[in-house]
Amino acid sequence: MTEFEEPLQPRPPMDSLGRLRRQGEGAGGGAVAPQVDPGSPLTALDKGTLFVNRELSWMAFNRRVLEEAQDGNNPLLERVKFLAIASTNLDEFFEIRVAGVMEMVDAGLLTESHDGLKPTEELERVRTDAHAFTAAMHRTWSDSLLPELVAAGILFPSLKQLDREQQKWVDGYFQREIYPILTPLAVDPAHPFPVLLNKSLNVAVLLQDPRQGRRAPRMAVVQVPRSLPRILRLPDTGAGRAYVFTADVVQANLHELFAGLEVLHTCTFRITRDSNLEVDEVQATDLMTSIEKELVKRRRGEPVRLEIDSDAHPDVLERFLKSFGLDSDDIYFCDGPVNLGRIMELYQLVELPTLKDSLQAPRRQWRWPSANDMFADLRDGDILLHHPYDSFATVEDFVRLAARDPRVLAIKQTIYRAGSKNVMVEALIEAAQQRKQVTVVVELKARFDEEANIQWARRMEQAGVHVVYGIVGMKTHAKCTLVVRREDDGSLARYCHLGTGNYNPTTALLYTDIGVLTARRELGEEVAETFNMITGYTRVPSMEHLLVAPFTMRDKLLRMIRTEIDNKLDGKPAGIKAKLNNLADPSVILALYEASRAGVKIELSVRSVCCLRPGVPGLSENITVTAIVDRFLEHSRVYYFENGGDPAVYLSSADWMIRNLDRRVEVAAPINDPELKRRVVDEVLGMALLDNVKARRVLADGQSERIARRDNEPPLRSQVALLELSQRRPEVTEASEDERRKKGKKKRR
Repeated sequence: MTEFEEPLQPRPPMDSLGRLRRQGEGAGGGAVAPQVDPGSPLTALDKGTLFVNRELSWMAFNRRVLEEAQDGNNPLLERVKFLAIASTNLDEFFEIRVAGVMEMVDAGLLTESHDGLKPTEELERVRTDAHAFTAAMHRTWSDSLLPELVAAGILFPSLKQLDREQQKWVDGYFQREIYPILTPLAVDPAHPFPVLLNKSLNVAVLLQDPRQGRRAPRMAVVQVPRSLPRILRLPDTGAGRAYVFTADVVQANLHELFAGLEVLHTCTFRITRDSNLEVDEVQATDLMTSIEKELVKRRRGEPVRLEIDSDAHPDVLERFLKSFGLDSDDIYFCDGPVNLGRIMELYQLVELPTLKDSLQAPRRQWRWPSANDMFADLRDGDILLHHPYDSFATVEDFVRLAARDPRVLAIKQTIYRAGSKNVMVEALIEAAQQRKQVTVVVELKARFDEEANIQWARRMEQAGVHVVYGIVGMKTHAKCTLVVRREDDGSLARYCHLGTGNYNPTTALLYTDIGVLTARRELGEEVAETFNMITGYTRVPSMEHLLVAPFTMRDKLLRMIRTEIDNKLDGKPAGIKAKLNNLADPSVILALYEASRAGVKIELSVRSVCCLRPGVPGLSENITVTAIVDRFLEHSRVYYFENGGDPAVYLSSADWMIRNLDRRVEVAAPINDPELKRRVVDEVLGMALLDNVKARRVLADGQSERIARRDNEPPLRSQVALLELSQRRPEVTEASEDERRKKGKKKRR
C-alpha cells in the first residue's frame, strides 16, 4: 500500500522554519492537540505545535490498514489480505525509514525533524509504536482471524493434530520437495554466523550431542527456502480445507538434518536489513551497473530489526543480538507466524467468492478499430480515465495503436514502475523495430522495482529504443506519454497521456488513478519541452500550463494558495481542495495554515502521511483532513483552487512533500474541458471528501477516528459508489463506435 522510494537523509535547512523557537517539549504525533492564539505569527510557534512527526504519522496510517483487517464488515479473506498488507508495509517502513533514522543516530547527528524531534527521540517513539503495532497484528491473527477462518471451514491444525493420511502426505512432501534443498548452517568457532538474506525466514536450532554430556548446546540456522510456497494445502478429509505453514513442516523435521544430535529448541526468525541504495550518480559511469551492484548489497544491508518467536530461548537471543549488532529494543516478538505478510498466499489459495469482495471488471469506455479513429476522437476532445473503474486497456491501446500507425514518427514515455509484464513496453519495442523514434525515460531507482526496470531497459536498448535515466540526482516520477504524428495536411501534431499512476497494468487494477488523453496543442508543446529538459541539456522551459517539479511547481502552488488568501480577503470566492497520498512539505503546510487563518475553507483527502495538524483553533480550524483505506489503494492526486469562481483543477504525479517538489521530476496538468473538470471535482474529489464509510477523520494529534454518520445520513462508500457509476456507463464496442461515427454523433465522456 505504500511507497518508500528514497532514503531518509540529514535534513536540510528549512528557510523560515529555521527561525522557529521551541517553547517546550511538545512534539510529534500522539501529543495533546495544541491551542494557538490567532494573533500569534507562525514563526513564533513551536515546531511540535505546527507539525506532526512524519514517521509517527505513517504509523497512524498503517493502523488504519490494520483496522480494515479488524473490521467485521469486510469479507473474511479481505481482512486476511489487509493484515498481510499491514505487515509488508511495516517491513518496508523498517527497511527505508527506520533504517534512515538509525543511520542518523549511529552518526551522532543532532539535526531535528520538522516537528522538533532529535533522531534519538524519533527512534524511541517509532520503536514504541512499532512494538505495540506488532503485538496488535498478532492478536488480530490469533484472536480474531484464525478463529473465524476455522468457523468458515479453513483450518490450520498443528502438525500433532493431523490424521494419519495427512501426516503421511506431509512426510512425503518434506522428503520430496523440502529436504533436498535445505542447508543446515552450523554456528561455532569454525563456522562464523552466516550472513542471512534480508527478510528471509529462518529456523534457529539448539542441539545437544548425547555423547558429550553437559557441554553447552550447539547452534545452527536453517533457512526456509524462498522457492517454496509459504502455505501448503493438505489433502481434503471432509472436515474442511486444511493448511499448514511450510516453516512448521521444516521445524518438525529438523531431526532429519541433524542425525545423531538431540534437538533441544527451535524458533523461527527473520532479520530486516537497511535497503537504502547508495549510488553516486555523478561518479558512476554506468548507472545501471552501479544500481545492480547495490541491489546485491541491499540483500545484505545492516540489520535494523529482529523478528522472532515469542518463546525464543534466551541463549538464542543473546547470540543474535551480538551477531547482528542490535539492541534489545530492536527485537520484535511474534506470537504466531513470524512473517504475517506470507498469509497473502491464503487469499490467493482459497477460492471462496463469498469470503472476498465481488469482482467487477473495469468498464471499457473507449475502443478503437484503428489508429485513425483514435486520433480523430482525441482531436474532437480530451478523454478522462479514472482507474480502476475505467479500463487501463484504453491507455495501452493509445500506445499500441500509435506504435503500429505508419503516420506516427516518434513516441516518448516515462517509466517508473513497469512491472514484470507490460503491453505498452512491448509496443514501444515494436515501434522501435519499425524504425520509429522511441525514447523512454526509465527510473532505475524506483524503490523495490529496480530489477524489473533494469530488465526492461536492457530489452528496449537491444530493440533500438533510446533509453535514458533522467537527470542526475533526481528521480523521474512524472507520468507522461507523447506521440508525434504527421497528419493528412502534412503538419505534425502531438498527442499526450498525462496521469497520476504508473504505466503498470497490475497496479492499474489495484490503485485508484486518473489520467487524461489529449491533443491540445499547448499541452503537447509543454510535454515535449519537459522531455527535452529531462533527456538533454535544455534549459528549464517557461511553462504556462504544466506545473513541473523541481522547477516551477512549488512556487506556483504557493502562489495559488496566496491567491486564495487574497480572494478571501477581497470577498471573492475562495477555497482549496486536494487529494494526495502524502502531505509533509513544511512550506506548503505553513501556507495552508495562513489560508485557514484568513478564513479559506480547505478540504483535504490524504491517504497516508499528513504532517499538518487540522482543526487547531487559531491555526487550522478551517482545515479538514480525511483518509480513506478501502479495497483499492487511493493513489490519484488532484489539486483544486477556487480561483475567484473560475476553478483551477490539476491532476498530478506529485504529493506535497519535499522529495516531490524539490528532488524529483514531476508534472501536474490542468483539466481544461468543462465536463471533464466537473467529473474530476464531483467524482474524484467529491466522492472522497463525502465518504462516510471507509474514511477516517485525521485529528490534530496525528491520529484518526472513524467518521460517525449523523442520524438518517445515508452511507456513502466512495469506491463502491464509483464502481456502480462506472457500471452504469455504457461500454463502447468497436462496432458501436464505428456506427456512431457513421452517424456523425459524438458523445464525450
